[in-house]
Amino acid sequence: MQKVDPLLIDDLLGEAHPDAHCELDFGSALELLVATVLSAQCTDKRVNLTTPELFARYPHAVDYAGADRAELEDLIRPTGFFRNKTQSLMGIGSALVERFDGEVPGALEELVSLPGVGRKTANVVLGNAFGVPGITVDTHVGRVARRLGWTTQTDPVKVEQEIMALFPPERWTTLCHRLIFHGRRICFARKPACETCPLAPYCPSYPTGEPPKARAPRKAAAGTRAKAGRTATAATNPKARSSKAPSSTRAGTTPSSTRAGTTPSSTRAGTTPSSTKPPGPARASEG
Repeated sequence: MQKVDPLLIDDLLGEAHPDAHCELDFGSALELLVATVLSAQCTDKRVNLTTPELFARYPHAVDYAGADRAELEDLIRPTGFFRNKTQSLMGIGSALVERFDGEVPGALEELVSLPGVGRKTANVVLGNAFGVPGITVDTHVGRVARRLGWTTQTDPVKVEQEIMALFPPERWTTLCHRLIFHGRRICFARKPACETCPLAPYCPSYPTGEPPKARAPRKAAAGTRAKAGRTATAATNPKARSSKAPSSTRAGTTPSSTRAGTTPSSTRAGTTPSSTKPPGPARASEG
C-alpha cells in the first residue's frame, strides 16, 4: 500500500470524530491534574463519578498537602491503586505549595518534577488546561499510531517524538483526542472494527489490525536465526559438515554387503564360491 499523508488521516479522523475532546471532567488545571493521576489503570467514566465529591472536599493544592490519608484513600478507592494514588496526590499538593505557590505550573519540565507525574499526564494538563501543544501517548494513541504505520516503537517517549515529527504543533493536542476517540470506539485492542473504519482504505494494518511491519520481520527473523544456527554449528563442528554422507557410508549404516550379522551370498557360512570349490572325487565310468 502506498504511504498516505498523515495530515489526510488526521482530517479523516476529524470527520469521523468531530466532537473529540478530553473526556475527563475538570474546571481548573489542578482538577485536571488530579483527574489525570486518578485515570491511571481506570476508565475516565469511573474517574468522573469519583471526582465531584473529591474536588468539593479538596479545592486547593494545600488541601491535598494536609489531607487525612485514610479519608483521601476512601474517596478515591473506586479508581483502583488508591494507596499509590493517595501518596501521589498528597505529594503533588505539598510540592505545589512549597515550590509553586500552590499553583499548577505550565511548563513540561516543572510538571514532570511533581510526584507521580510523567510526560503523558503533563501533556494532558498542558494541552487542555494551558493550550500548550503536546502529544499525549496513552495505550490508544500508541496502538493506533502503530497500526497506521506512523511508528514501530513501543516506548511512549519514542512514539511521542515520531508523531511530533509528522504533524505541525497546532495539530498535536486535537490529534491525540481524535486518536483516543478512535481507539476507544473503533480501533479496539483485541478485535478492531476494521469493516466500519473510515481509515480502512488507507490503513496498512487492514484487515487484521496487526501492523505489517510487525508481522513480516518476526518470520524473517526466525528463518535467519535458524540459518545462523546451522552455519555456526557447521563452522565449529567439522564433523557436522560431513554428516550428510552417501547412503552407503552414513553413520549407523553399513553397505548391504558388509552389514553386521550378514555375509555376502558368495561367502555365507556353509557355502563356498563356485570358483573356489575343491574338486570332488572322480566318478567311476558306467559300464
